[in-house]
Parts: sequence; C-alpha cells; structure tokens
Amino acid sequence: MHPFFMSKPRVTLYDTTLRDGTQGTGISFSMLDKIRVAEKLDAFGVHYIEGGFPGSNPKDAEFFNEAKKRKWKNARISAFGATRRGKMKVEDDPQVRILLEAETPAVTIVGKTWPLQVTEVLGVTLEENLAMIADTVAYLKKHGREVLYDAEHFFDSYQDDPKYSLATVKAAHDAGANLIVLCDTNGGTLPDFVAQATRDVIAALGEGTVGIHTHNDSGLGVANALASVAAGAVQVQGTINGYGERVGNCDLITVAATLQLKLKTPVVPDLTKLRELSLFVDELANVPHNIRAPYVGTAAFTHKGGQHVHAVQKLASSYEHVDPVLVGNERNITISDMSGQSNVIVKAEKLGFKFSKGAPEVAKILSQVKLLESEGYEFEAAEGSFELLVRRQLGLSRPLFELDEYHCSFRRSGEAGRWNKCEATVKLRVKGTPEYTVAEGDGPVNALDAALRKALRAFYPAIDSVQLDDYKVRIINGQQGTAARTRVLIDSTDGETSWGTVGVSDNIIEASWLALVDSFEFKLGREARG
Repeated sequence: MHPFFMSKPRVTLYDTTLRDGTQGTGISFSMLDKIRVAEKLDAFGVHYIEGGFPGSNPKDAEFFNEAKKRKWKNARISAFGATRRGKMKVEDDPQVRILLEAETPAVTIVGKTWPLQVTEVLGVTLEENLAMIADTVAYLKKHGREVLYDAEHFFDSYQDDPKYSLATVKAAHDAGANLIVLCDTNGGTLPDFVAQATRDVIAALGEGTVGIHTHNDSGLGVANALASVAAGAVQVQGTINGYGERVGNCDLITVAATLQLKLKTPVVPDLTKLRELSLFVDELANVPHNIRAPYVGTAAFTHKGGQHVHAVQKLASSYEHVDPVLVGNERNITISDMSGQSNVIVKAEKLGFKFSKGAPEVAKILSQVKLLESEGYEFEAAEGSFELLVRRQLGLSRPLFELDEYHCSFRRSGEAGRWNKCEATVKLRVKGTPEYTVAEGDGPVNALDAALRKALRAFYPAIDSVQLDDYKVRIINGQQGTAARTRVLIDSTDGETSWGTVGVSDNIIEASWLALVDSFEFKLGREARG
C-alpha cells in the first residue's frame, strides 16, 4: 500500500463512473473497459469504486466476477443495489442476495427518503420504508460488508419533511451503516442549504457519519459537494469528468484538485496524474475531451490575448490560479488575431526558434498571422500550419512542388444507388519533373489526397506514413449563404505524432486542398530536416 494511505484521509473519494456515469447520454463501457477504468482509478488512489448493479445486466455481473480475481491496491470495490422490497423478508429478496454474491468488501444501497416517493413510487407506508432500510443494512452488515447508505432525494425531502428525512438516515445509521450519503438526486439544491442540512444530520448522527452525492443540474455539483465537505462530510461521491444522467454528476476530477490544492485536504497521493486519468476515461468512453474542463482541459492554462501572455511570462500566477504541472497539465500559448509579440515569441520557442522582443521577424510573423485570421484562418488547433507560416516568413521553407492545376469531378448514375464516382486529377512539377496523376476516392478530398500522394510518392516515400485522422469544416460568415467562406481543419498523424493544418477559401475544395498540402509539407519538411 502507498505510504499515503497508511493513515485514513479526512475525506475519501467514491467513484461511481461505472454505474451512475454510464447512465449519461452517450456513455458506455464494455466489461473490459470497466476493468481498465477501475484499475486506473485504483492506481490513482480513489478509495471506493462502484462497479455497478450486479443484478441489472450481464455486463455488470461479469465485471464483479472478474473483480474478484484481482488484487486492488488502494480501492475498495462496491456493489450497488437497493433496500429490500416492501412486505418481503430481506433474506428472500433476490436482489439483496445478488449483492452478497458479488463478494465485494463494500456494498452501497439506495433507499427512499422523501415521503412522497415512499407512498407514491414504492407504494408502502412510511413505517415499512424505515423497516426496509434498517433490515437491509443490518442483513448486509451481518454478512461482513461495509455498508454505505445512499439517501435518495435527501435535500428535496428535507425541505418538505425534515423530521421524516432524519428518521430514514437514523434508521440506516442505527442498523449499522458505516456511512450515510446525502444525495441531491435532482441536482437542484443550492450550496447554503446543502451545508446546513449536512450540519443538521451530523448533529443528529455524530461526526464522521456523512458523505455527499450531488448532481450537476444547476451547475453546482462540485460547489455543493465542497459545501458539504466544509460542513463536515467525510466522503464525496462523483464521476470522472462529471459523466452522469441528464447533465451529469459531481466531477471528481475537479473535486480532487480543489480539495487538495485549495482546501489543503489530501485525497490522492499523486495529483500530477489527474489529466492523464481524465483523458484515459474519455478515450475509453469514446467521447471528446472537454477542452474547457477545470484543471485538466487543454484550454485550462491556455493564453491567447497578447497582454495576458506578456504578463504570464513575467508572473505566471497573474493569470493562472495554480501551477498546471501540479495537475499534469501544461501552459499553452496560442496564436490568433488577439496575439501580441509575446505570443509569437513563446510559441516560436516551442518550435525551436529564438526571438527577442521587438525583432523584425516577430513583427513580420505577427502581421501575417493577423492578416490570415482576418480572412478566416485560425491557428489554435493548426500548429502544423503555424510552423509552416513561421518558416515561410523566415525563408526556411520550400514548397514540395509547383502546382499547374488540379481538377475534381463527381458523377452519379441516374438510377438511385447504382453507382457514383469521384475523380481527381493533379498536374504539377516536382523538383523540375512534371507529374500528371489521376485517382478515384470516396469524395473529392479523398480523391485529391490519393492523386497527390501518387504524384509525390516517388520523390517523398515518407508520404505513405501520413494518415488523415479527422476532417472538420466550419462555415465562416454563414449569413452570406452559398458565398460564405469555408475553413477546413485537417488532423493528421504518422503514428507517433499528430498535427493540425488549416485552409480557408470561398470554395470548400480549395480550402481542403490548402489544408491537405500543409499537412504533407509539415511532415515531409520535418523529414528532410531530420
């Protein structure tokens, strides 16, 4: 066990990405994915990992069977379920039996708190609901499980009927629950009320008895969790990157960083792995990473305005609330029409160029950037095109070829679905040698790509290592209708590194061609320079 865990932290992290997180729209994990996420969470130092509801589907059942075979270094795996059914003995309830069969050291059960839900949804009396809570907790404790009791809709219920709400959590506590978790299930509670309700429950049950589970429907999932911790809660339940039903759950990534860096409450041994964890889970979930995510987003420490960049160079804390290194992130200086000389200098240094402020080269590059951005270019995600721009302005870049002409055509049969064909021809000169090639493709850009590769391959064999990963089109000045300018961004890779290039034109084919040529020139230019 890591030395960090030799003493129990004041606040523990409970991750429910694999259960509550997968209830979010577009979020799904295979069984193997769930194991990989759990292993990553365990290595990071999360204290509890909720694997799912073993009785709800075969995939969750498989996960628990696999989890039994593995050794977990830091985390306790928890199975999730509910209190026994009404008017049924707990030992006869099949879903409670399945919770025990999962053989997890911890079990989390959810129960009803709100009288309205008890009578209208469960269809039992308020007294029976209290018995359902107590019986289930006691039964699981008797079988050696650590029991966490999730009080569903606690805050909504506490506003309506504080007396009964306290009675439900007291029933769980008195039956032996290790922790009472207050749930803002609808995500509509404000931090002041969360804090007050947390204090009230602690006053009734004692210190160290309460955890918090919040949703983000009001954009306050993290704020509410921190308010509860400030009031005495000793556990935060949430998900990685805030996945979850509707708009999501409390984001454990943000919570972990804020607790450790702002509130000086240690929760994990190595916070520098935070961004890595966030990106890993996004990758397995196959969802785009939120570039504006606090602490770990690409934009979290990105500086665009020239005045900001100038200040950050002198005093980073002037525009950065924490050192990005602490959370595994990095400072990023972007180039745009808002850039000043400081942006160009910092960005160019990352490319290996050294400029002093006021150097004529800097002014020349900056002038070209602003001119191109006024025409619709954007270099924030097109670092390949920016490097080429710098090299061209400094006279350090030579084109791969001289273009005579290119042509694209699309033909479709009059009979629906019978055939369609896209063809591109490219006529150019490479190192003085004329080349004329023709290629077909799935679309005009694919056909152009194939024809250009065919023309260049004999002169630049490394072109075969370039793969186009993504192709994005943005219409600029859309109010001009079909006359609007088009910006095309191409993401490319050679299997080891990735780069973005950009092209802008009134014509989508021309914009695509410009971005495509930049992609090849970026890669092949670097190959030539070694």
